[in-house]
Amino acid sequence: MIEAGDFRKGVTLEIDGKVYVIVDFQHVKPGKGAAFVRAKIKNVITGQVLEQTFNPSDKYPLAHIERKEMQYSYNDGDLYYFMDMESFEMIPLNYDVCADALKYIKEEMMATVQFYKGSAFSVEAPNFVELVVAETEPGIQGDTSKAGNKPAKLETGTSIQIPLFINQGEKIRVDTRTGTYMERVK
Repeated sequence: MIEAGDFRKGVTLEIDGKVYVIVDFQHVKPGKGAAFVRAKIKNVITGQVLEQTFNPSDKYPLAHIERKEMQYSYNDGDLYYFMDMESFEMIPLNYDVCADALKYIKEEMMATVQFYKGSAFSVEAPNFVELVVAETEPGIQGDTSKAGNKPAKLETGTSIQIPLFINQGEKIRVDTRTGTYMERVK
C-alpha cells in the first residue's frame, strides 16, 4: 500500500481495479483548508491520462510491474518485434506501445519492456543512446559549443537541437529522457 502523500513519478498503483502510473504530481498546501495531492495519472493499459486530486492519507495498493531488458529486432508493418535475450522469444508490440522508445532506438538496441499480468504496455529506451546525425546544416569553422544550436535529424528520424560545430555523419550521445544532445562520441 502507498499513501497519496508518498506519490512519486513512475510509481504504479491500482485505483478502482485499474492500473495507473503516476506521470506527474504536486503536493498542494493552500492557505486555508487541508493539504492535498494533485496528480496526473496514466492508465497503463489504455494510455488514458487523468488529472485527479487525492487526500494525502488515502492509501492505494501498489501494482507489480515486471520490467525486462529486451532487444529491438525489426518491424513488420504495424508490429515491432522485441526479443527476450534469455529465452530468445519474440514479442510483437503495436506502434502505440513503443512509439516513444522508437524515437531513440534502432534495430539490435536494448530497451526495457514493461509488463503487467503478462501483457506488455510500455517500452522505454535506455537513458543515453549513441546515434549518428543523418541530416543537418554543415558546421562552420570557428563555431563553439556556446554559440547556439541548430536542428538535426538523427538516424532514427527524430529531430533534436545540436551545437553548431556538429556535422552530418558524426556520432553523438543523446539523453532520451529529455531528448537533448549530451556530447560528441569518438
